[in-house]
Amino acid sequence: MKLKVFNVLFISLLIVFSSCKQKSLEEQAEKIHDDIVSIDTHTDTPLNFLDPDFDIGEWNNYEETRSRVDFPRMEAGRLDAVFMAVFLGQRERNAEGNLQAKKRALKIFDALHKQIAEYPEMAEIAYKAEDVYRIKKSGKRAVYIGLENGYPIGNELNMVKEFYDLGARYITLCHTRNNDICDSSTDPDGPEHNGLSNFGEKVVKEMNKLGMIVDVSHISDSAYFDVIKASKTPVIASHSSVRALSDSPRNFSDKMLYALKENEGVIQICILSDYIKESAPNPARDSAFNALRKKYNHFNDLSEEEHQKAVMEWRETDKKFPKELATVSDVVDHIDYVVNTIGVDYVGIGTDFDGGGGVEGCMDASQMKNITIEMLKRGYTKNDIKKIWGENFLRVFRKVEKYAGK
Repeated sequence: MKLKVFNVLFISLLIVFSSCKQKSLEEQAEKIHDDIVSIDTHTDTPLNFLDPDFDIGEWNNYEETRSRVDFPRMEAGRLDAVFMAVFLGQRERNAEGNLQAKKRALKIFDALHKQIAEYPEMAEIAYKAEDVYRIKKSGKRAVYIGLENGYPIGNELNMVKEFYDLGARYITLCHTRNNDICDSSTDPDGPEHNGLSNFGEKVVKEMNKLGMIVDVSHISDSAYFDVIKASKTPVIASHSSVRALSDSPRNFSDKMLYALKENEGVIQICILSDYIKESAPNPARDSAFNALRKKYNHFNDLSEEEHQKAVMEWRETDKKFPKELATVSDVVDHIDYVVNTIGVDYVGIGTDFDGGGGVEGCMDASQMKNITIEMLKRGYTKNDIKKIWGENFLRVFRKVEKYAGK
């Protein structure tokens, strides 16, 4: 009987100790976030701005809206700044296709500016690396803009400056398919340019001149090394992870990491589950999504109405066939790997929220602080965390700005 009582007391003490330890970690995380700037370098949230019912100024329930980012949730998760990507899927690469891509990009830029302007007390669009400090001090969220996929540039070099003037501070050179700039890491037809095209070299040079960050997420290995050679400034991977832990062509090999260090760039770990950890087999889900891809021509050459329908059906399918997700611990494994391979100065975080990102324990912007807590558990110092959450990226941003005009 005494042994039973002892065991019950021991277990109770363990529970209390564990609870106190977790609370202590949360308190440490809160204090750290008071003193640092935290930046998520990639979300696809602007796609939600085309929905008249979406309101970024309100706390949106993910189960109802399938959205992961808004200003109240950013505040809850202690996320100070976010890059919102103007995303364009690949369509026909001809005069008509390029024109339509340009029009859609401009429409999303317009919707983004209008949505942010509705909440001047909650957020502000940022243009310079230093803006985030001032905006955080004012109690607001900073919104930076990126362009994901250089496809709407077409073959018009002047479009790079037009997008810069609209606020874009990086361009992800391509997406899942090859474009006129470079090869994608995932084009089913394989390489077209064997890396960066001649036009792509001009795009990189123009971006350097303007003070625009070159984003190498999604591009092929050959294109990556071409960009490293062509760019006069450090590059970023706004939302990529490491191949040694998740063998996807979207992720970085060790060779790519070493080249990134030499370039003084930064890899922002993507928390899209498929790029973090191999998922358990789920034939029913795979079959449903394959049918959806077939129905919508792999999401290529869709009208705006078809695109919206495809998004809705994708969300419904995701709800009907939920997948087993990677965890926050798995995400920090990728951070650990980069730190142990090339150092703590070359890694950050780019969630890909609203574009597929989200793991168990960090499903939306309100849970971003959990990544900090996991890093604390592993012995990361406040200075380490400060670098990972923003300073590494801002170092690159400043160097890119400094080179502008040369």
